[in-house]
Amino acid sequence: MASLLEDRDLREIRQRFQRQAESLLQGTETGDNSDEEKKKKEKPLPRFNIHSVLWVLAAASLTYYTDFFQVVKEILQGGCMWLLTGTILLAISISIALYCIVYLEWYCKISDYDNQYPALVPVTVAVFVTAAVCYNVALWPIWSFFTPFILFTQFMGVVMLVSLLG
Repeated sequence: MASLLEDRDLREIRQRFQRQAESLLQGTETGDNSDEEKKKKEKPLPRFNIHSVLWVLAAASLTYYTDFFQVVKEILQGGCMWLLTGTILLAISISIALYCIVYLEWYCKISDYDNQYPALVPVTVAVFVTAAVCYNVALWPIWSFFTPFILFTQFMGVVMLVSLLG
């Protein structure tokens, strides 16, 4: 009895996969018209997601409760080279990202700049990670092992705020 059920289940699964494979093959043969119709029918993702709002609220509350800007101001007045180096590297990273987005995508209409300029993205990521390490070293004496969590929350809050705005 059990073997009959297993055979029937396997047969149903095999038939379902065959139907799906046939529909996929027929979909590619008919052309892109069905894909365009599907894209038109699909609803765009909502701009306000609960996780985005929560990240922004977490970053704002951390900024307030840790006196983030006051601490950074005091460190800058103390002349911390780690913070200055991190700020310069972050500015370089943002500049490369803006070059990719504004100049290459919007002005030159190059949507696949990864293939034409393959070094841009890895260089940007490396510079950004180095800036994050510099910020962690600069702020470690104040917040100790909470520093990476605070900075990551700040980063995610900024990213989600940008995604909510645009």
